[in-house]
Amino acid sequence: MSFDSAFLTTWRTILTSRTLLSTTLLAVVLYAFYYPAPYAHEAAQKLPVVVVDQDDSALSRAMIVDLDATRAIRVAEVVPNVTTARQIMRTGKADGIILISDNLERQLRTGTPGAGVAVWVNATYLLRASTIGEAVTAVIQNIATSRLISGNQLSRSGLPVAVTTEPLFNRTGGYKGYVFPAVAVIIVQQTLLFGAATFMGGRRRSGAWRMGVAEFWGTLAAFTSVGILGCYFLFGFIFWLQAVPVDGNIAGMMVMVPLFATAVAALGLLVGSVFDCAERATYILAPTSVPFFFLTGTAYPLDQMPRFIAALSHLIPSTAGVHTFVPLNQMHASLGEVTIPALTLASLAIGYAMLAYSRLVGFGARVGTSGANA
Repeated sequence: MSFDSAFLTTWRTILTSRTLLSTTLLAVVLYAFYYPAPYAHEAAQKLPVVVVDQDDSALSRAMIVDLDATRAIRVAEVVPNVTTARQIMRTGKADGIILISDNLERQLRTGTPGAGVAVWVNATYLLRASTIGEAVTAVIQNIATSRLISGNQLSRSGLPVAVTTEPLFNRTGGYKGYVFPAVAVIIVQQTLLFGAATFMGGRRRSGAWRMGVAEFWGTLAAFTSVGILGCYFLFGFIFWLQAVPVDGNIAGMMVMVPLFATAVAALGLLVGSVFDCAERATYILAPTSVPFFFLTGTAYPLDQMPRFIAALSHLIPSTAGVHTFVPLNQMHASLGEVTIPALTLASLAIGYAMLAYSRLVGFGARVGTSGANA
């Protein structure tokens, strides 16, 4: 089979097989709209909290009003003690407890120790916990500057320190703008990996999994083109449609996307050749999506993981893909600034292509010959 025939035959198989079509193409479209939908508001809003007001002063009551007025949190209840507040939090009716201790007003005016604001949060949800903490900090700073300083009620000397936070690349500071660019890489990888592995599992079941030289390169090129289309669809159109912050290095993306797609397609053909049927490929590979996401370093830094796990993560194309595409597409980085992950992607593309070639064709095969079926 010639290169052109293999390329077209593979595409025809993808388009005419409901399993391959839904896995490699339709799933990309579905996830492009499904995953960002819960994060349309970008940041958590009106998280319920319980306030324990031990100070019971005009200032503490004003603080409670200001807390309830923020977009981030909602004062669900004001209770007299921490024990009651903890009981409410355990029932799931509140995500946090804010304790306004006695003599807070005096502490803010004089700077004397022994009083303050304490915050307890449900650490199960890190985003909610940080949102509550940021809201409380903002309210305290606002009260200190607008109510006490403006009224000359502070006995301490000196001007307060003003801290201005300006997001550099994720302008909205939202969760979608932070996590979706990384998840998009996982979406492309997993759909392409499942598709290529399922394709090879089907050929293995029929006994026609060996390929000739031209047939192998044509098949690999077909799946690579599927991955390229998925990348451009997500990184271009969907990012624009979903208002994901983009400051892209288009030339750099045009260079790196084919390398990423080649690495994933070759890995899919290689892995799929060990499965005895198409269905088994999906069953075994489906649970890998979440671990692969964590191994990108998006949720937790790679350098804080055990060294052997961090080393193994670099064998997964999505790890280098995230560290290449996010800087290129969101931060307008140059190729020189992503040299290490870019070289990793190139190495994976070459390495997995050679391994797949050795497995499916064999280095003793000649161009134009067909590999023996097994």
